[in-house]
Amino acid sequence: MPLARQVVEAVAVENGVCVRPMAMRRTNLDTGETEIIPVPCGATLASKCPPCAERARRLRMAQCKTGWHLEDEPVPDPDPPSEDAKVLAGFRADLEVARRDAERDSDPAGVAEIDELIGQVDEELNALGVRGKTAPDSRDRPRRARSTRRRQDAPDLPRLPVEKRTVGRTYEAADGTTWRPSMFLTLTCDTYGRVTSDGTPVDPGSYDYRRAARDAIHFPKLIDRFWQNLRRAVGWDVQYFAALEPQRRLAPHLHAAIRGTVSRMLLRQVAAATYHQVWWPSCNRPVYSDMVLPAWNADAAAYLDPESGRPLPTWDEALDAIGDDEEPAHVVRFGPQLRADGVTANSANTGRMIGYLTKYLTKSLDACHDIGTDAQRRHVDRLAEALRYEPCSPICANWLRYGVQPRNPKPGLVPGRCRGKAHRRETLGFGGRRVLVSRRWSGKTLTDHKADRVAFIREQLEALGQTGTGPAMTGTDPARIAWTLLRPGDPAAPRREHLLLQAVAQRHAWRAQLDAARRATGTGLPATGPPVTARAA
Repeated sequence: MPLARQVVEAVAVENGVCVRPMAMRRTNLDTGETEIIPVPCGATLASKCPPCAERARRLRMAQCKTGWHLEDEPVPDPDPPSEDAKVLAGFRADLEVARRDAERDSDPAGVAEIDELIGQVDEELNALGVRGKTAPDSRDRPRRARSTRRRQDAPDLPRLPVEKRTVGRTYEAADGTTWRPSMFLTLTCDTYGRVTSDGTPVDPGSYDYRRAARDAIHFPKLIDRFWQNLRRAVGWDVQYFAALEPQRRLAPHLHAAIRGTVSRMLLRQVAAATYHQVWWPSCNRPVYSDMVLPAWNADAAAYLDPESGRPLPTWDEALDAIGDDEEPAHVVRFGPQLRADGVTANSANTGRMIGYLTKYLTKSLDACHDIGTDAQRRHVDRLAEALRYEPCSPICANWLRYGVQPRNPKPGLVPGRCRGKAHRRETLGFGGRRVLVSRRWSGKTLTDHKADRVAFIREQLEALGQTGTGPAMTGTDPARIAWTLLRPGDPAAPRREHLLLQAVAQRHAWRAQLDAARRATGTGLPATGPPVTARAA
């Protein structure tokens, strides 16, 4: 027999209501009236909250559709700096000179005072709308420069000056018809051994799990390098909306919507010539075993060798020890599999491809494909074991296993127990973001797309003569409303079942208002606005 909470959660899922709502106290600062409101949790995985995950996926679909087939530049050029910003920038330059003089005179008090003034000037510049910082914070950190010479085993890349445009080429037919197509691109990792149809290796003993784990960890850097090389090869600022998912063999797999068209030959040339070199200390052979590991010393604030008692080399010292003639710790490359399809704005396949692009966004990487056989489970176990002791970042605790102190060491680090995202079983080594969107894709952030959805619903309600009392209601100043999160254990916090029932009742009331307005006007919702946004809202 089902539990009462399960019944309530099932009803919430059917009505598109968050199953893990947060209790928020809403206070009207003018009247003093307070009310406890269930607020969606905003989860992006269906295993945590299916309605919120589906809502987030629909939002990504709207974002992808908005920027895929644009004909005009989505982001205008930035405004020229104001006179106040120029004055502050000049004052900031004078402070840099004063700070350098204070350092030369060994005046720590003066340096601290100037640093405080520099922070205030940066805050004033940000208040004027200036993005970023005028100078980096890491002053004393030396910059290590590696040779930019291409590897001898990598083909050359074409290079053109990159124009400041993001819109692709327009084609014209003999009858005068014009269209501006775009592309759907698929990239994969290299092969690590022969696999069967279910993704398991034919010979697990010869399957290179170490290289598979390292490729998964450093795959985001390879993707960034690909977009840089592609823009330099085509000569314009290529924009993309990409999503990551695993193949059946559990290797990273990237699908990308590209605005504009690029020849398939050039895409294959760029993918074959793209690589990423990882200049890290050597981590092929462990220096210490699990039974004898470096121990933390509070006085030295470092990890000491268990035999000699000397501090291990720091991260910077280990990087400095890498000679110019040495090879990188790892090199990531794409595999030979590449697929590129042309798509037009009015094509019937556009919606299908957007759905395919965002198909697995609500699932963790280990749940994208069914793991039903013992061979598949053993394959996952071997990859997870290879990822367990593989360093994922400069601060990873696994560096102690290879005789190197992580960057910014602290007590309690144990190799094999790093809390990094790449070591989790549900991520399969990929520690980056699941959705990768270029800055000039749509000219809007996710917050802007959410606001567009609310504005679209508000327009439909106003067209039906019903403003409603839901999230799209107007006439309330957000500045006069205060929100407070009720922590667990707060006496005023209601039980989750009560919040779910309240949220379901609110959804029923809003739908009843909309249905009543539609019956009163004798018409349905106007067919305006983005269809994906309308369904997602």
